This record gives sequence, C-alpha cells and structure tokens, in this order.
Amino acid sequence: MDADNFVEFVKSRRWTYARTMLQCPHEYAVREWEPDRQQEFEEVALFIRERGKPEPYFSKIHIYYYADGWKYWTMGAPIPETTVINRAK
Repeated sequence: MDADNFVEFVKSRRWTYARTMLQCPHEYAVREWEPDRQQEFEEVALFIRERGKPEPYFSKIHIYYYADGWKYWTMGAPIPETTVINRAK
C-alpha cells in the first residue's frame, strides 16, 4: 500500500455520515459493506496506523493520516478486528 493506492481506495469506498455524533462531524466506511475487499480494508487500516501521526482527541490518542483534504483514523482495535474507518474534513 502506498499513498496513491490509499487515495484510490478511499475514493472508491461508500462513506456514510455519522448522524449520531453531531458534536464530531465525520463519515465512516464499514468493512462488511464490501466483503470482497477485506484485504484492502486491512491494508488501509494498517497504512493509517503506520503512516499517521498521533493526536489527542479529548483524553485519548488516535493515529490520524491526512490525505486529499481529509483526516482518516480507526479506533485502535487490532487490524483483524477493525471494522470501521473514519474520516473528517
């Protein structure tokens, strides 16, 4: 996975606005929405963690990767258990 593959992947995914988190506007993509792309999903989650930067979010630290005007993150579960990738402007 490289930066170009990352951008291709996120541009091709279906994203949904998180309506229950109005205080933190963002979108998310769920692994199970595209079962045939499980390997790519894991590669993207790993890419975010390996290339991203740690930043505080209230009392927690998340790893954020910035690309194409968005920031991307996961919630920190082990990669095989990661089910959601988030993004925000």
